[in-house]
Order: sequence, then C-alpha cells, then structure tokens
Amino acid sequence: MMTKAPFEAVVADHGATVLRVCRAVLGSHTDAEDAWSETFLSALKAYPELPAEANVRGWLVTIAHRKAIDVTRARARHAIPTADLPERAGSDLEPPDAAVWRAVRSLPPRQREVITYRYLGGLDYATIAELTGGTAAAARRATIGPWCDFPF
Repeated sequence: MMTKAPFEAVVADHGATVLRVCRAVLGSHTDAEDAWSETFLSALKAYPELPAEANVRGWLVTIAHRKAIDVTRARARHAIPTADLPERAGSDLEPPDAAVWRAVRSLPPRQREVITYRYLGGLDYATIAELTGGTAAAARRATIGPWCDFPF
C-alpha cells in the first residue's frame, strides 16, 4: 500500500512548478503569488481525500491553472483607478521571451492549456490527455510550434 507524503513535502516538491504555471497565466507579479497561495490552500483542504496513487503534480497543476484563471476573471471585473496613465513601455523593455509568450497567448485556449501543462507543469502527454479529456497523441500535436524548442 502506498502512503502519501506529508503536505509540507508536497509543497516543497511542487511549489516551483505551481508558481511557474501561475506566472504563465498571470505574469510575474503579485497575482501569481496569490494564485500560488490559493492553490495550496485549496490543495490542503482536499489533500486528505486524494488517493495515495494519484498524480500529485498533475493534480496541483490543474488546481493552479484554475486558480490563475479565477484571478484573471476577477481582474476583468474590477477597474483599477490611477491618477496618471503610465507611459507605454517600449519594445526594448520587453523580456527576451516576450515574443514567445505573445505567440502562446494567441493560441486557442485548449492548445494554450496543453502547452502550459507540458512546458511549465512538466507533465507527460498521457497525464495531459487525462486532464484535458483528449488523447496523448493530440496533446503531443498541440505542443508543436515555434515555442516547442523554447527552454521554459
């Protein structure tokens, strides 16, 4: 019989992966850290019921992705008041991988989800297929593009 690791070990083992997924959806700012915290709060509540043989990484990546989407939806509902509009950032201020992320953001949601699970969550194609309701072959095809050689 398999035994589950203590929840503290789960956080230590998968915390960085969860943060990468949150940042992929939300960008690198405090909303991603909030989604990370919300992910582990939800996971802590559900962890006692999780079967010992479950794919913990896949489970956490799914929770993180959903929490990040919740934050994105909440952002859209609330205006952010500002006294002055910020200057528009020039293209020379973009990070070197900005073009890759623009390309990924322009993809259909299902393909973007598969790419997030594969490259940021580190999940195998079979696990991605389980999470998305597709096949491993379809998940593999969804990751083919200009970003597939990018070192996430």
